Amino acid sequence: MYKSETKYESGTGWPSFYQPIEPDAVAAFEDHSYGMNRTEIRCSDCDAHLGHVFPDGPAPTGLRYCMNGNALIFDQD
Repeated sequence: MYKSETKYESGTGWPSFYQPIEPDAVAAFEDHSYGMNRTEIRCSDCDAHLGHVFPDGPAPTGLRYCMNGNALIFDQD
């Protein structure tokens, strides 16, 4: 879903990336759970919850994809 080159230290304690590997690899949905307004990110293939995206990330996208570490699988490729 994400390349290691797009991972950065966001200071949140969550694995954070500024863009997915492909634009259509993830799907965004409004999330109003727990009294918050957020954008949930899910896998486009299997619909699994991956985390949330916020508009406070670094250049070039300005986005912070805050991912659930349990949803990540690290591949050496």
